[in-house]
Amino acid sequence: MPRLFVAIDLPEPVKDDLLKLAPSFEGARWVGGPELHLTLRFLGEVDEAGCSRLAAALCGVRFAAFPLALSDVGHFPPGGRARVLWVGMQPSRELLLLQREIEAAVIGVGMPADERRFSPHITLARLKDPAVEAVLRFEKRHADFACTPFTVDRFILYSSVLTREGAIHKQEAVYPSLDAPTHSR
Repeated sequence: MPRLFVAIDLPEPVKDDLLKLAPSFEGARWVGGPELHLTLRFLGEVDEAGCSRLAAALCGVRFAAFPLALSDVGHFPPGGRARVLWVGMQPSRELLLLQREIEAAVIGVGMPADERRFSPHITLARLKDPAVEAVLRFEKRHADFACTPFTVDRFILYSSVLTREGAIHKQEAVYPSLDAPTHSR
């Protein structure tokens, strides 16, 4: 069974900016450019029938394109031993509304509600026992990180396969905004 998630893909210039943040310090596995994305909802393993129902339900999510700007860096869990380095984003009411619409579609096809609060971020690296000092240096060095805003005019249903080298993502369906240049669902 494939693992599914709904996400926003990032424009190549934004991915390039994020890849420039990838310093080398022991214990970090950096996310590659093709896998950089903003997860709106992780679904886990879903059978073929569930995948079809979900894909159809997501067609009902309507939204207008909106700008999004990445900024800030940090780690998860906050206040604990770092396991993930991330880039955040400037507050966006439109992003939160889109994520709520997607969550409603997921619940509408009988999948359980997400128990975690939505915390928008881009995962940069997964960490295994990193030196606390290395994480703090990274966060201090990139404390002022910001990208040029980009337009979110679609979201994507992805499947994911885990390999030794990391996850490989495949686009299953693309859902454009109401005002996207190519308006086909």
